[in-house]
Amino acid sequence: MRKLTMDELARPSINEFKQQEKLPITIVLDNVRSLHNVGSIFRTADGFAVNHIILCGITGTPPHRDIEKTALGATQSINWSYVSTIKEAITQLKSEGKKIIAIEQAEGSTLLHQFEPKTVESYALIFGNEVHGVSEEAMHLIDTCIEIPQFGTKHSFNIVIAAGIVLWDFYAKLRLN
Repeated sequence: MRKLTMDELARPSINEFKQQEKLPITIVLDNVRSLHNVGSIFRTADGFAVNHIILCGITGTPPHRDIEKTALGATQSINWSYVSTIKEAITQLKSEGKKIIAIEQAEGSTLLHQFEPKTVESYALIFGNEVHGVSEEAMHLIDTCIEIPQFGTKHSFNIVIAAGIVLWDFYAKLRLN
């Protein structure tokens, strides 16, 4: 077995990427404090061709060297915007007809493997602060909540790991099935 070369990977240019069909997902970062996590979310969103990222509250915004360190240029390929409050972001997303989903451990949540996204829907996935999770304000405004099953002694995944797990699950269910 041998690794593929960069030419064999046939990666699209930024302009080609911007023109290609996107996964019907907007990622919403609700008061994410780590700039490295923000950059890694951009890179993960690029990998799954996510439509848009909304940064809210204290979440850092590009350009910033600590975001770029982990984004590796994905801040140029992924469309993004900043909205000062999560309430404003959710109101905007609902007006666009998106289904609002918190990724959180909550009463009445749906386990990720049991959630079936529909190809006719567009989704906004809210990922919360590294310590406090998705804000209570957001939890009162969402349409539903998805929980990633966990089996160890820790009660949460890092936000970037959670985003990777959820985005892969949505990608597999929407594009590969």
